[in-house]
Amino acid sequence: MDKTITDPAAAIADIAHGASLAVGGFGLCGIPETLIEALESAGVGDLDVVSNNCGVDDWGLGRLLSAGRIRRVTASYVGENKEFARQYLAGELEVELTPQGSLAERLRAGGCGIPAFYTPAGLGTPVADGSMPLRYSADGSVGVHAPAKEVRAFQGRDYILEHAITTDYALVHAAIGDRHGNLVFHASAGNFNALCAMAGKITVAEVERLVEPGEIPADQVHVPGVFVQRVVPVAATVKRIEKLTVRQPIPA
Repeated sequence: MDKTITDPAAAIADIAHGASLAVGGFGLCGIPETLIEALESAGVGDLDVVSNNCGVDDWGLGRLLSAGRIRRVTASYVGENKEFARQYLAGELEVELTPQGSLAERLRAGGCGIPAFYTPAGLGTPVADGSMPLRYSADGSVGVHAPAKEVRAFQGRDYILEHAITTDYALVHAAIGDRHGNLVFHASAGNFNALCAMAGKITVAEVERLVEPGEIPADQVHVPGVFVQRVVPVAATVKRIEKLTVRQPIPA
């Protein structure tokens, strides 16, 4: 039952070329930076990544992207990452854009064993009708369109079919974890971490504070250990701000 692995490199050592990953975080909030760094050092590539976005150019998943390690991204937006936009528009990266709520539910459904669900989000837009570019060609034309989604009416209203997401691995970050894999997130840093933890077949959680089983009250557990296979204690991580905005000094 002790799922602790002290070395981040050992915790991700079996992630192979071409693996699919669900990665927690929102922007730079709650990202598993230590595990991403270990993955970058391991030299693994051709990755199929599911995450809300891809960090920034030099931090988070942006580090793997800049190194050419990511083949495909399923995300809700391009965000502040200029390299992400460049690779997508240049035909170097396959991108499946999906509404944020639909992405969250696809991950949750995958963790719950629900294969698909119907939602009104995206109906009547390129998300649903097959016109969304999945990959561009080098000349700027659309190389591959995302497939059109099935539409079905319920009680007189149309909905589109979204398929659940499961991945080979999930990388998540938690404030507290115990040796059994029970996790607690801090405030908004929980974001997509819980959902990614559920969707991964093998979930690796980096935790800022490792405690013994029983120290986390049962009603305070955000992700139960059944979803987590490896727990990696990490030192205090650098918590960067995606867009730092401060008040300008008032002239004397």
